[in-house]
Amino acid sequence: MEFFRIKRDIPFMRHALVFNAISLLTFVAAVFFLVTRGLHLSNEFTGGAVLEVKYAQAADLAKVRDAVATFNLGDVQVQNYGTSRDVMIRLPVPERLSLGELADQVFGKLCAAEHGRVIEQSLVSDKGEQISRLACAVGEGEAQTEPLVRSRSEAVSASVGDELVHDGLKALAFVIVGVVIYLSIRFEWKFAVAAIIANLHDIIIILGFFAFFQWEFSLSVLAAVLAVLGYSVNESVVVFDRIREAFRKYRKMSTREVIDHAITSTMSRTIITHGSTEMMVLSMLLFGGPTLHYFAVALTIGILFGIYSSVFVAAAIAMWLGVKREDLVKAGRDDGEAPGGGAKGRQVQDPNAGAVV
Repeated sequence: MEFFRIKRDIPFMRHALVFNAISLLTFVAAVFFLVTRGLHLSNEFTGGAVLEVKYAQAADLAKVRDAVATFNLGDVQVQNYGTSRDVMIRLPVPERLSLGELADQVFGKLCAAEHGRVIEQSLVSDKGEQISRLACAVGEGEAQTEPLVRSRSEAVSASVGDELVHDGLKALAFVIVGVVIYLSIRFEWKFAVAAIIANLHDIIIILGFFAFFQWEFSLSVLAAVLAVLGYSVNESVVVFDRIREAFRKYRKMSTREVIDHAITSTMSRTIITHGSTEMMVLSMLLFGGPTLHYFAVALTIGILFGIYSSVFVAAAIAMWLGVKREDLVKAGRDDGEAPGGGAKGRQVQDPNAGAVV
């Protein structure tokens, strides 16, 4: 499906050197910030504390998040567990506070949000042990109520351990090798090298944004980065497939002209596909709340740079690596017609050409 068709090829490759110079500077800046500032890892990677509280009524999670946000701790996870009255808060422990101090202060803030005061209760456990716990009291005497109590607080280790990190890196390496082999078989090794460079370009730039602005890098953001890897590969394959078709169809065109024609002919598809995807991502960014915020940010950056890299990075690198008709098309008659008029000879339609991607 096409909303429009561009009749005259846009000379993208004429400006490839300028745009790739800009891309290189952006890539170097991203690497610089990753090395000097590093990623602001969430407590899923670094560990932290967990605080469990029990409300007398169904808990208002938005109210809980607002209360905890006053501590400026960064990535804080607030969720129900068990019932709607049970709330688990997972948060990082700053260096200035111990676990006990942090738990007491957070519980005090939650109690203040309910207009109560913190009291200590003595209880007898099921095993007959004397235990104490903190509760939030509102009112005095017989009119006193307890809107919430503190169930548990303890230190927790990172949910992403060293073994999982190493296994993830190995999996990523296998994916890269697999993509190179696939593109080398389907197209040619020059396209494979160009696609991998373009994909790594997108991923490093996303990480560079998170390092520069010190946004929280969580498991959801990692999922977005991996999604961008596959998304960018798909876009590069679409462009490469159209380049191969143009090489078969237009035998008199130069490599630069073929690439310009291939990219121009996919513009309508690119706008429809990426526009639809970006509408969905922006809806998550605007209405998804804090849980999906950085996930949507990472996807937005990845989609925008994925389009850019497929045109000005992957295609340009393939051109500079010397891709030519003989790499993709078997020897045949040397005649063809330029797209949009301007005959250069009799057009020969390859039986495998003309696929709509």
